[in-house]
Amino acid sequence: EGESARDGNALLLSAAQFARVSGGAVAEPHTLEKRPSAGVRVAVRAQELVRDRAPEEALRLLFDSRLDVVAIDEVGCGVVPVDDAERAWRERAGRLACLLAGRADTVVRLVCGLPQVIKGEL
Repeated sequence: EGESARDGNALLLSAAQFARVSGGAVAEPHTLEKRPSAGVRVAVRAQELVRDRAPEEALRLLFDSRLDVVAIDEVGCGVVPVDDAERAWRERAGRLACLLAGRADTVVRLVCGLPQVIKGEL
């Protein structure tokens, strides 16, 4: 239960390893270890998938992995990188986030540990 595994290029973690939104409250990893949800498949840092592939290809990879939860960091805020490759990656990451949100049943924005449901319901 405590191990992570690679499936394709998506990093899959057990629920015990991932802070997830549950019942409107954020559960920290050390709390989840006491009550793990077996069989929950999670991808974290999904923005890393678009470093070397198109957002549409990354989306296909994520959906083919039959994940329950996909977490993607907002990387488009802050100072715009000088490096062309980093700017392009940020654009691809933002596009992937939009594609994921469009296909997801539920979208939750998590800021400072506070969940905000943008689409669907918990």
